[in-house]
Amino acid sequence: MFEQLKPVGLTPKAAQEVRKIMEAKKVPEGYCLRVGVRGGGGCGGATLMIGFDKKKESDLAYTIDSIPVLVDKRHTLYLIGKQVDFYEGSDARGFLFVDAREVPA
Repeated sequence: MFEQLKPVGLTPKAAQEVRKIMEAKKVPEGYCLRVGVRGGGGCGGATLMIGFDKKKESDLAYTIDSIPVLVDKRHTLYLIGKQVDFYEGSDARGFLFVDAREVPA
């Protein structure tokens, strides 16, 4: 059931920046981009996050633009329909989560 599920995507800008980081930080072989949720419940809610990690048994694993991506199956509900984008402007620089419907094709 979960084999074909890709709950979160990457924009081309985000994929390019992830590849730059993987190369610059020399992310070791076997590590993948992890997209997930930190926290949850309570008044603060859940915070979406990205980082690098090794695959765990509870993960969905798939590839986007030659980047291996991991998502814990328990986090899919929070991530379906989201895309990781990268913003670079005079006021800020970093990754952000956007609704996939808002990203131009």
